[in-house]
Amino acid sequence: MTAVAGAAYTAAQYNTNTRDNLLETGPAKATAAGRLLVTAGANSLVERVVRQGTNTDGGSTTSSSFTDLTGTTIGPTVTAVTSTMALIWFSAQMQCSAAGAVTQVALAISGATTRAADAEVDLYTDGLGASQAMRSSVVHLYDDLTAGSNTWTMKYRTGAGTGTFYDRSVGVMAL
Repeated sequence: MTAVAGAAYTAAQYNTNTRDNLLETGPAKATAAGRLLVTAGANSLVERVVRQGTNTDGGSTTSSSFTDLTGTTIGPTVTAVTSTMALIWFSAQMQCSAAGAVTQVALAISGATTRAADAEVDLYTDGLGASQAMRSSVVHLYDDLTAGSNTWTMKYRTGAGTGTFYDRSVGVMAL
């Protein structure tokens, strides 16, 4: 709409050209505290939630393939609606009964994106003495997801002996 000096500005023109445009601003898109606004395309914002799952209980495995732990609940897991990108972080305290053995934590993704846990993005310890513990963390930008609801689940493995994992957490900043 082009403004013309002395012309009346009707309620319909206000609603179409002013109110509706204000409803597309960042503050109008926000529905709750603690959320992020990210672009979904040209001139388009969407609200995203930062999520984190934590499990402080210990669990163990003797598997040399990524698996769930015994003695505790699965995961932790986090589900978030994402675009094709998400910033993730995960951490765990790890130890192994065998000296010098590898312990690893990785994430499996299910939902819109399906990926098995692998060593491409992982927590990794090697060379510790028997039953010595180490806490590790990783931050990684996934930029090749399928947009939609995605779930990240922590998986675990050991190179020898029994791997024990505790104080585990995974977080997702959906982009």
